[in-house]
Amino acid sequence: MAVVVVESPAKAKTINKYLGSDYTVLASYGHVRDLPPKDGSVDPEHEFAMTWEVAADSKKHVRAIADALKTDDTLILATDPDREGEAISWHLQEALASSLKKGKTVRRVTFNAITKSAVTEAMKAPREVDTALVEAYLARRALDYLVGFTLSPVLWRKLPGAKSAGRVQSVCLRLIVEREMEIEAFRAREFWTVSAVLATPRGQEFEARLTVLGGKKLEKFDLATSEAAELAVQAVTSRPLKVASVEAKPASRNPSAPFMTSTLQQEASRKFGMGAKQCMSAAQRLYEAGHITYMRTDGIDMAPEAVMAARDEIKRRFGANYVPDSPRMYKNKAKNAQEAHECIRPTDMSASPEKLGLTDTDQRKLYELIWKRTLASQMAAARLERTTVEIASPDGQVGLRATGQVVLFDGFLKVYEEGRDDRSDGDEDDEGRLPQIMANEAVEKKSITPEQHHTQPPPRYTEATLVKRMEELGIGRPSTYASIVSTIQDREYVRKDKNRLIPEDKGRLVTAFLANFFRKYVEYDFTADLEGELDDVSAGERNYKEVLARFWRDFSAAVAETADLRIGEVLDKLDEFLAPHLYPPRPDGSDPRICPTCGSGRLHLKTARGGGAFIGCGNYPDCRYTRPISVTGDEENAISPDGKLLGHDEDGAPISLRSGRFGPYVQKGEVTAEVPKPPRASLPKGWAPDTVDLDRALMLLNLPRLVGSHPEDGQPVEAAIGRYGPYVKHGSTYANLPDVEEVFTIGMNRAVEVLAQKAAGRRGASAPAQPIKELGEHPDGGLLAVMPGRYGPYVKWGKVNATIPKGIEPEAITLEEALALVAEKAGKAPKKKAPARKAKAEEGAPKKAAPKKAAAKTTKTAAKKPAAAKSTAKKKAAPDTDASRKPAGRRPGRGGAALRPFRAGR
Repeated sequence: MAVVVVESPAKAKTINKYLGSDYTVLASYGHVRDLPPKDGSVDPEHEFAMTWEVAADSKKHVRAIADALKTDDTLILATDPDREGEAISWHLQEALASSLKKGKTVRRVTFNAITKSAVTEAMKAPREVDTALVEAYLARRALDYLVGFTLSPVLWRKLPGAKSAGRVQSVCLRLIVEREMEIEAFRAREFWTVSAVLATPRGQEFEARLTVLGGKKLEKFDLATSEAAELAVQAVTSRPLKVASVEAKPASRNPSAPFMTSTLQQEASRKFGMGAKQCMSAAQRLYEAGHITYMRTDGIDMAPEAVMAARDEIKRRFGANYVPDSPRMYKNKAKNAQEAHECIRPTDMSASPEKLGLTDTDQRKLYELIWKRTLASQMAAARLERTTVEIASPDGQVGLRATGQVVLFDGFLKVYEEGRDDRSDGDEDDEGRLPQIMANEAVEKKSITPEQHHTQPPPRYTEATLVKRMEELGIGRPSTYASIVSTIQDREYVRKDKNRLIPEDKGRLVTAFLANFFRKYVEYDFTADLEGELDDVSAGERNYKEVLARFWRDFSAAVAETADLRIGEVLDKLDEFLAPHLYPPRPDGSDPRICPTCGSGRLHLKTARGGGAFIGCGNYPDCRYTRPISVTGDEENAISPDGKLLGHDEDGAPISLRSGRFGPYVQKGEVTAEVPKPPRASLPKGWAPDTVDLDRALMLLNLPRLVGSHPEDGQPVEAAIGRYGPYVKHGSTYANLPDVEEVFTIGMNRAVEVLAQKAAGRRGASAPAQPIKELGEHPDGGLLAVMPGRYGPYVKWGKVNATIPKGIEPEAITLEEALALVAEKAGKAPKKKAPARKAKAEEGAPKKAAPKKAAAKTTKTAAKKPAAAKSTAKKKAAPDTDASRKPAGRRPGRGGAALRPFRAGR
């Protein structure tokens, strides 16, 4: 018997079915060894010697393989057919060295698909572990480690709040930040077009666009104003028009190549909104189930037998005319032929999505996408006819053009059409068919319309367009794209909003720091050239230690140059670099760096004790004006540096929505010398700033809300929002509420119930109360029931508890009566806090309500709290890495101090 080792248990289960009882198939669960997350794991002073250790959770898997080898003489390493898979095989061989003595045999096999034929054929052609591929992995791993463990501490010391940097991660982040800066610097330019609805002598209408005016071809910005557009309309209106020429040209469209990793991620993002990580997870499961070929590939060629199977399936499903005369051949784009694998395709061309019957939504969508794209790639071209009609006035002063197309034969379009990132340019493939038009015919003018346009800024990156751009620049490799994009989001350098990637403030600062002090290492060409050198190593054309030595010599010197930098110098440099973003022009033309509060101090970039950066007044502490470094926000919902006025309360005090260092908040009044800290309330989690109006702001500012007097002892019951979320309070008892909105609507019955449950939980869990009577379903969904309460029966529907009036027996209440009680309860407006009460907003700790005079002091303490944890600040996140397949190590500890080990930094 032989021991076969693969990465995952799902893959092991599938392969075990194919190999039978003569083989023991075990899983390594990804990488079994890695560099310890500490300094010295890579030693540049001793030819980049690397110290490896078996991960704690991998020891049992290595032990299981070693135990199996006690009775079996052959170890077959069947990990994935790429650089990373080769590295896992090498690690296994090294980790099992003590078990591989005394004549044990080690073989390496690879297969591109987990099918019986592919696996059995691979077993017939074993080989040795590929040294060149392993060395390419070692070089990449060492580079990422050295960059992460050398550069990340520089960031921690010189740029408080920054988490990590990575060799490819930081370049990817730069792409997103620079695109955002392009958008912010963009100034829209107005232009106009003129279109006309015309009719042929037979009464058929069509649309044409003005292309010639005054005998000259119109350029994009020739009609720059409404007046110019109106003159153009008059020029067209005042002249007769006739058809100058009709030209019909045949055209064809060929199908796209089958998928490789990057194009699959792009198309899954365009069509389904899948992130790169989500896409690769679904593809991994499809591969392990034997439905598709290996999904980490930069190859687009297809095995000859697969091509013939595709052609047979096309003929069977659609007919012989959909099969081209000869098979389509696609040139491989891989830079390194040694690592060029087959495209991503179904293992069985006849296995349609319906036939497989996949139940997982992501897998079903992705498989259908792969199946259709693969068949389409071998189908006949689509045949089209494109028609262009030129219309002109007899004097040649005015000319219009109409274009259209018709599909004569759909070809591959019958199955699949590739998605597009941006259709705003008016692709002519989307144009409709024109009516029958002949040259020299007069046309009738039905309507002539000017239309205003504005140039648009470049679009923000989506995951699809970011992967496409990285591929174009030669940054990263197929197996790393998903982890790179995920890492910059996990590090909170970038956020995803409506599928668009938007840089956060800390992402901007990290990019600005690296661009100023380590510019060479975030250059696109430098990173791409280094990837090329790593490809040369995998091809056996370069020595990996020479590549490492050349990189480390320059990189360590660049790090040394930053040793004497003071934080103040760094901030000044970043303040200058980011000035166009930090201090955008004001509408009144005043100096954007003058403090809006004191009017004399200048605004500067500052850092908070607990990390992060903000804009503050140079007159601190006399002026305490601060704002976050982002001031533009998202278009119409942006919060300006001076806040957004929501209205005025009953006393005429302004209520405004503002953005601070710790997020958006509402404020009553203005900051003055007499009132340096006016009443404020942070927006609860889940409340979007654009949904906050005057009423909701007042609700927040009036917290804590008095629910009423407890029926048992008469003490007040209050609802508020604290550090740990919404809660109700009675005396020293605090009970959490599941929903923030309930703070403003909760009644006494519900409050007493929640408080009682909390009290019961302290004494020991008790069985939940059983309903007295179930009345049926509410029209809006959910059960209506009569429940027993400590202070009388009530009707319960979801979170609404309506007291049953005295005189009505709970058993006798009808569904209609219950609906009326619930409607009355749910329709009541939230109670406003009695003006006589001046209790401060509770911040979570069980303290007695204090007078409002102490609220400012409490707010000050709460604001300082994140910065106070000095011991936490000393714990830094391990430098970033993202090439490894399997997460390992400890999770981030409390207080945000990440103890995650260093992974292959991208």
